[in-house]
Amino acid sequence: MKYALAKFRVYLLGSGPFVVYTDHASLRTAVKSPHISQRMARWLSFFAEYDFRVEYKPGRLNVVADALSRRPDYAVKTADANRIGVESVSAPSSSLIDDVKAAYASDADAKKLLSYASAPSGEARRKLAPHLRARAHRYRMHEGLLLYSTVDDDVIRIVVPNEYDLRMRIMYEYHDALRGASWS
Repeated sequence: MKYALAKFRVYLLGSGPFVVYTDHASLRTAVKSPHISQRMARWLSFFAEYDFRVEYKPGRLNVVADALSRRPDYAVKTADANRIGVESVSAPSSSLIDDVKAAYASDADAKKLLSYASAPSGEARRKLAPHLRARAHRYRMHEGLLLYSTVDDDVIRIVVPNEYDLRMRIMYEYHDALRGASWS
C-alpha cells in the first residue's frame, strides 16, 4: 500500500478523500493499535499526508490490486518480438484511422484534448478536466490523430475515442484476428 500511495502521489495529494481497498485485513486496525513498531510509526506518518480510509476487500474480489501496486522490479518481463518469431506487425488501415478521427467528434475528452494538442496554451489546459490536465504534456497531435506517450517507454499510442463499436472493431482486428502476425 505504501508503494502504491507513493507511486500515485501526484494524483492523490489534494484530490480529496479516497478509499484504499486491500485484502490485508490487519491494515484496517493498524492505525488504532496502541502498540506499533518503529517501521509502522514511519508508515503511519507517511499515510497521514493522505486523506483516505481503508476498506477490506477479499483478494478474489480485488482483481486490479496487483496491477496497481506491483513494484516495477517485479514486473513481468516483456518478450522481444523477434525472439518469439513475430515476422510482421500490422498497422491500422486507412479506413480505421478515418473512423478513429471521425469518432473524436463524439468524445468530449478527445475533443478537449485535440483542442489543447493543436494549440497548447494555459487557457486550453485549464479547460481540461483534472484527470486530463495532469497528463496533458503527454498528448500531441499528428495528421489529425491524437497521440499519447507514457513516461516508462518511448512507445507512442493512438488515443481511441470512447466509442464501443469502434473499440470492439479494433479489438477484433488486432487481437482476435490472426492476420497481423505469424508465429514460428
